[in-house]
Amino acid sequence: MSSPIQESTPLLHSTPTPSSSGSNSSDTDETPSNSFRYSCFQDLNFKISNIPTISFSHSYKSLAVLSGHIGSVSCLALCGEFILSASQGKDIIVWQQPDLRLFTKFGQGDGSVKALVSFGNKVITAHQDSKIRVWKVSRSSENIFRLIETLPTTKDYLGKFMKQSNYVQTRRHHKRLWIEHADSISCLAVSNGLIYSGSWDKTLKVWRMSDFKCLESIKAHDDAINGLIAKNGIVYSSSADGKIKVWGKQGKNNMHCLQGILEGNKDISLNSVVISEDERLVYGGGSDGFIMGWLRNKDFDSWIKICEVKAHKMAVLCMCLMGDEFLCSGSADASICVWKREINGGLFRHMVIKGHEGPIKCLQASPVRVGGGFLLYSGSLDKSIRVWWIPNSCAKENDKSLVQIR
Repeated sequence: MSSPIQESTPLLHSTPTPSSSGSNSSDTDETPSNSFRYSCFQDLNFKISNIPTISFSHSYKSLAVLSGHIGSVSCLALCGEFILSASQGKDIIVWQQPDLRLFTKFGQGDGSVKALVSFGNKVITAHQDSKIRVWKVSRSSENIFRLIETLPTTKDYLGKFMKQSNYVQTRRHHKRLWIEHADSISCLAVSNGLIYSGSWDKTLKVWRMSDFKCLESIKAHDDAINGLIAKNGIVYSSSADGKIKVWGKQGKNNMHCLQGILEGNKDISLNSVVISEDERLVYGGGSDGFIMGWLRNKDFDSWIKICEVKAHKMAVLCMCLMGDEFLCSGSADASICVWKREINGGLFRHMVIKGHEGPIKCLQASPVRVGGGFLLYSGSLDKSIRVWWIPNSCAKENDKSLVQIR
């Protein structure tokens, strides 16, 4: 590269972040930087061997393969200038950008980490042991990722365990407090000072960020909940029962109520769900390899299916959005598809990415544009994480084959 290598950014942004609504962080808490300070793609100094020189061509580039997990990579999250990844086993690996070196590990509990979300100066993890753990990210101590709470909290337990009405039947001859998940927690979301957790036990639970108290337990679906996304207090849950359900607060008690049901194809599982920035478009990825899209009307009280595209040969396991332009899907067929979104919500294939040797379990797109494209991170059952550069345009004619329903 002809341009000089610029000094990399600090590990964590040093500007104090005001405490947000519903968060127990103090005014002195430090929040990881939410943006990279790169003016162009040449500023990226990837210090990893065997990475090709980046040219501004119209094909995707494989920038790095990150190895360090002993099992399948189950989830990814961007936390300021860190990439967090988790797999079988309790450890979460922290990779520092831009050089993508292994920075540290943290973790606690039994069983694999199933879900991971970063919010402000907190990292929230969900585990196979049916617990949720909250970690504080701070440079003020040697332990940058410090465990501050496990949910349900001891206080929550003590306030409920004596009363029989707080117990629910989970299976034959087994009861649990309603604040406990009875099976693996598969997904997490954060919005408006609330944490949402979805589980294979078919329930959606709502936790208050300020004191980590469980506020609600909703019998949300008829089968395992696979995906959650929340925005502006509206929650979307996708399930193995083939439905995406929309939840929002209503009534005097301000509890979450069902606001809509989006039906997938018959006898399929909806494994993932994403929503557009303006909240009018919802996409679901199915076990039949299809991606379906629904459009919300102007009054936000009904939905119509506007697209259905055969995306992969096998099940769609994960999806992520990049701005208003792109949707990325990962599949059990070990491929990643990048889709361009049309104004009306339709999708057409931008490119197909291959390189993983196993199913793609998780995807994260960087919110920052880099050199006429963007960075995409993928985690796979082949135990690796790959970093890709995706161009905004393709040299070859796009495959515009799709099924649209008006």
